[in-house]
Amino acid sequence: MQIIITGGGGFLGQRLANSLLKSSLPFDTLLLADIVMPANPTEDSRVHCKQLDLSVEGAAKSLVTPQTTLIFHLAAVVSSHAEKEFDIGWRVNLDITRQLLEAVRHINPTIRFVFSSSLAVYGGDLPSVVNETTVVTPRSSYGAQKAIGELLVNDYSRKGFVDGVVLRLPTICVRPGRPNLAASSFVSSIIREPLRGEEAVCPVSRDLDILVSSPDTVIRNLIHAATLKTEPLRWRTVNLPGLTVTVQQMLDALKRITGEDTVARVQFKPDESINRIVTSWPGALDNTKAMQLGFFADVSFDNFIHQHIADNKQIA
Repeated sequence: MQIIITGGGGFLGQRLANSLLKSSLPFDTLLLADIVMPANPTEDSRVHCKQLDLSVEGAAKSLVTPQTTLIFHLAAVVSSHAEKEFDIGWRVNLDITRQLLEAVRHINPTIRFVFSSSLAVYGGDLPSVVNETTVVTPRSSYGAQKAIGELLVNDYSRKGFVDGVVLRLPTICVRPGRPNLAASSFVSSIIREPLRGEEAVCPVSRDLDILVSSPDTVIRNLIHAATLKTEPLRWRTVNLPGLTVTVQQMLDALKRITGEDTVARVQFKPDESINRIVTSWPGALDNTKAMQLGFFADVSFDNFIHQHIADNKQIA
């Protein structure tokens, strides 16, 4: 039995791999695939790493085998990158998804296919609280690519070509490492960099509502999706629970935990291109469906900061 993680070299893929190796899910092989060679996060002999450009013709088909039982499709070009590099965004965020679904359809249609989508599928004039029935009207290429990917997973599932689950992820905070090209990158950097003693730039208003989820909770929810009973679901898309916080509330939590000097390292410099994208996303979710299905929710943004400090063995 084989589990595949696309985007297995990234932060989320590596963290998911570590958690799967400690889980009770049955598998013989955990295959991490990415466009750059993924690191093996442990010495576990079940882990195999493969450098593969999934956008190349036939690559997806070469990855999936009759032994594959579960795929976590995490590989993607992030929001601002997809907006700037139009062709790359569509090739990676949409074409790879379709090619993987076709491989599953023809090789083993019983495979559970967990697709990581995004709240960027929403946009425009939204109600104060959105749910899975709210019409998706994305305001970015990334959002459009994810929305079409969702429809594909749902339709392939309806036809019995795959056993799909679509998870719309809130913004994950706090991500380790350095800032990336995601429009939401600042959400982590205004916490992460000040904790390192470095300055950070916030391109949006202090009053902006942001839906966030901690890395630990996102990983728990991804693994939960692997065993979710899908037979009763007429629609396979789930908005993962998110905690709504303003930028100011995030900084207030940072101040409570680390002090005024840390928060003083955050500078506000408006960036209209980023603001235009992130303000089109919903600021609050109705988590009813996700909670009924057994998914998990964060309860306090303070815990996000404590989690990041513990992960990085920092002393606050």
